[in-house]
Amino acid sequence: MSNQVLLCAIDIDKSYAGVHALMSASFELRAGEVHALIGENGAGKSTLIKIITGAVEPDAGKITLNEIAISNNSPRVAKHLGIAAIYQQPALFPELSVAENIAIGLEEASIFSRTDWRARKRRAADLLARVGARIDPDAEAGDLTMPQQQLVEIARALGANAKVLIMDEPTASLSEEDTQNLFAVIRQLRTEGVGSIYISHRLEELPLIADRVTVLRDGRTIDTRVMSEVNREQLIQLMVGRELSAVFPKRTVQIGDIVLELRQFGCSESGVHDVNLSVRAGEIVGLAGLVGGGRTELARTIFGLTRADQGEISLRGKRVNITGAAQAIECGIAYVPEDRRRHGVILDLAISANITLASLDQFSRMGALDLSREREIAGDYTRKLAIKTPTIFAPVATLSGGNQQKVALSRWLVTKPSVLILDEPTQGIDVGAKAEVHALMTELASQGVAILMISSELPEVLGMSDRIGVMRGGTIVATLDRSEATQEKILALALSH
Repeated sequence: MSNQVLLCAIDIDKSYAGVHALMSASFELRAGEVHALIGENGAGKSTLIKIITGAVEPDAGKITLNEIAISNNSPRVAKHLGIAAIYQQPALFPELSVAENIAIGLEEASIFSRTDWRARKRRAADLLARVGARIDPDAEAGDLTMPQQQLVEIARALGANAKVLIMDEPTASLSEEDTQNLFAVIRQLRTEGVGSIYISHRLEELPLIADRVTVLRDGRTIDTRVMSEVNREQLIQLMVGRELSAVFPKRTVQIGDIVLELRQFGCSESGVHDVNLSVRAGEIVGLAGLVGGGRTELARTIFGLTRADQGEISLRGKRVNITGAAQAIECGIAYVPEDRRRHGVILDLAISANITLASLDQFSRMGALDLSREREIAGDYTRKLAIKTPTIFAPVATLSGGNQQKVALSRWLVTKPSVLILDEPTQGIDVGAKAEVHALMTELASQGVAILMISSELPEVLGMSDRIGVMRGGTIVATLDRSEATQEKILALALSH
């Protein structure tokens, strides 16, 4: 890493509908540096990146590249200057070949020009080799794995002579091996003088790849530190602005009678079979296991999204036959799915409409929606869960990931459930929002709600669960009490044959 300042954001201000997204925020990137940019959801990271890439115009401040101010910035201008962004979901055309995707934006063409297909494929092969990707340029982009698609995007950025590479949560969907391969590519780019802005909620990976780290909080730049001189606890304190005494604020609550019980429960369509499980009032039961173990499939079957064809399900000692989601809701079961953006919320709808969507019968009179009652309830839950928004009428798409998750939770809390199923409740949200969701879970448990929590994060499973069911091959192979559970035991059970 050199001391040459490559990119600089100076005193950036940006407001949306009266809410300050950025206030005098500053950021500096040096040539050949990997500079981590972190903060809670809503801290201003996305807005700053959009301003750097020209997608959003700041209200005040300036961006410089090699000490020259960028004027009239736009995505086209930023790309021409060598600024490229790679997001968590790669922006490739799935029906086009890898070579065609790389060519988009790199080749100048007119209606009279002809495509040199050999040169196009040769260039794609050279760029892919540069990032260490063994990918056929003729392969369809839609057939590639997530890490392969990310490498194609990096190759395309290098083809555009990128000097600044922005990576937003690049490892969120990657395995450990794929993550290490990506890090190797980033380190190679570092030696070539490319400056990388690295955004991630995974604080544990920052010491492995970042040279410096900048923390944003509430739209302001809080501090920039040398990565080797700061630890995880210090970063968390900078991010949340307070001592985070416990990311997992689990407290002992009174455990009541069995609310949900499964006996030899299963669904042949989803591969779930012979599941025996009980969840009591006030209890949090965690479901652990590897991807493909059947955890989400079990949750969907309990909620009636796939129909059970084996065993039985009982609620408060009474056997029920759940044939669909509407009946599950009537029985007092709520389900917050894993993919909140696709299944948990409707992004284009207002916050108020999202919060009341699962309980419209409470707000309807003779077929007409009682809008004042809806506003009252939506406002109440927005305050209770501290959803950061200027108005309950804002589309959910305008919220940060953590606040979207709170809206998804609010929708089901309005139904007053006796059983709450949470599938990856804190996936993709920052440490402060995680603590808030965990505190809410503990509060609901204290009110007697029976909670079934699915999580791929073992610290979360161990920190929040009273008991832990380990799934493998579509069934629960063991149930561990909180006092006896360890990461090693859980992994051994999930991996056993």
